[in-house]
Amino acid sequence: MNQESHNASPAGDGTPPRFRPVPWTALETPQDVELWIDEHNQSLQEHIGPQETGYGVCFSLAAGGNIYMQTSGDAVVLDVESDAQWVAPLIVAATGGVEPAGQLWVLPEDRLVQLIIGLSSLVASTILVSGHKFSSRNRKMSA
Repeated sequence: MNQESHNASPAGDGTPPRFRPVPWTALETPQDVELWIDEHNQSLQEHIGPQETGYGVCFSLAAGGNIYMQTSGDAVVLDVESDAQWVAPLIVAATGGVEPAGQLWVLPEDRLVQLIIGLSSLVASTILVSGHKFSSRNRKMSA
């Protein structure tokens, strides 16, 4: 895991990281997902400063790999690390999206609930992130 993305102590001085992984509880209904989204947004508002960029959540998958997710008013951006590419068919099936050539997915914001339900049984833990390099190059909608 990229320590900068998890906002470990930048000085490497042994101070504890700002964010800690949270064990995942599977979400089964759209209402469960909406509640998780509300709690996640509240956590971001409480813990991320206005000057920070590259913030979102990292989903650590139980079978291996990480997916970094950032939402904006109109899009869900996923950075699917190479060791998590195995989950691409599920993302396509859950969201109706099209697999991109690289690891950066850009999906319409209205697909967020379906995405979380689709990924839910595969997630081991989540952690808030700050400073992740979500690329804005070639940002085209994948659906």
